[in-house]
Amino acid sequence: MRINIVSLSSTLNLSLILFSSLSFLGYGAACFFSAYMKREFERYRLGSQRILVGALQVAASLGLLAGLSHPWMGRSAAVGLALMMLVAVGVRIRIKDSLAQTIPALFYLLLNAYLCWMAF
Repeated sequence: MRINIVSLSSTLNLSLILFSSLSFLGYGAACFFSAYMKREFERYRLGSQRILVGALQVAASLGLLAGLSHPWMGRSAAVGLALMMLVAVGVRIRIKDSLAQTIPALFYLLLNAYLCWMAF
């Protein structure tokens, strides 16, 4: 049985796009509604930026999905999310979070960098 590498790669990319999109849709919505996220943004010393960050995450989430039919939109959204997560890693380092607390931001940085260059 031969495995079609192109089909496997396309399936992987679609799965990763959907995973990132749904994750940021959830994180973005939580910025509007979650008391926990409000406390976290205060801990990051970015309380005044919480709503903006949430709106950008929701918009980028939708941009990743739009990228399925308009690749430039997906690529732009992935770049935006990767940059946002680069800043998030910097914030985690600045406030002296543990490695375990920093790994999710690093993961999403790498995921969206991959999506930018390989999936769209």
